[in-house]
Amino acid sequence: MSIPEGAVFGLLGPNGAGKTSLIRIINQITAPDSGEVLFRNEHLHPKHTSLIGYLPEERGLYKKMEVGEQALYLAQLKGLSRSEALKRLKTWFERFEIKSWWTKKIEELSKGMQQKVQFIITVVHEPPLLILDEPFTGFDPINANLIKDELLRMKGNGTTIALSTHRMESVEELCTHIALINKSKKLLEGPVRDVRRSFRSNLYEIEYEGTNISLANSLWGNFELLSNEAHGDWMKASIRINDEVNTNALLQGLIQNVTIHSFREVLPSMNDIFIQSVTQPITIES
Repeated sequence: MSIPEGAVFGLLGPNGAGKTSLIRIINQITAPDSGEVLFRNEHLHPKHTSLIGYLPEERGLYKKMEVGEQALYLAQLKGLSRSEALKRLKTWFERFEIKSWWTKKIEELSKGMQQKVQFIITVVHEPPLLILDEPFTGFDPINANLIKDELLRMKGNGTTIALSTHRMESVEELCTHIALINKSKKLLEGPVRDVRRSFRSNLYEIEYEGTNISLANSLWGNFELLSNEAHGDWMKASIRINDEVNTNALLQGLIQNVTIHSFREVLPSMNDIFIQSVTQPITIES
């Protein structure tokens, strides 16, 4: 698989698929049995470690150390001087409104508070590649949105972000590209928009008023009426068209009988695609 530079790349798969194993290989924590990893067209090398920010699913802060002391120590391990680390950490602590935590010990913080600190430590050296394993675990909705906003800001500044998550709503909000793996095999890969369109099922949603749409179907029978119910002052219908019918033909047939107020294709959600791909695997061509 390939992670495009500047993308927000979702690494998806069920429990045990191999997501964390792959992340550990990229971070050179474990070595692959076979194959290779390229970083900016170079074979992965220990020198690349400083170019990667890694937030593991299992957090690993030293509970007896003070927050500021630990943040400074870990930032310097990533190659920052003490003065530069202090400057950047001050900016981050102000942005997250946690300046008062500097002299607290990690064990005094809640899980969510510890998550904030570890996120800052992960990104403070401004790595071109950021790898996050279940980054939203432990966060309440407000802080989860805070982290999402920061990730989008970093993407806007050119950071490549790879994240592993089971929260499909986060994938749809953040990710530009995804890869779905199961039992260490890749099932899907590509831009989110293209992946969703590849699973399209000719399903459309229409809001209309006028003659009941079921009558239009009886007069022009090229679609299947799945649902049809009142929606405020209008009616709302879900239909599936035949493969040989395009949307222009569909609309031409409908407007003879009803007044269309909205018309949209209903693409499957990433959650639906995840379940379908994992429970009914597609054939992988070599």
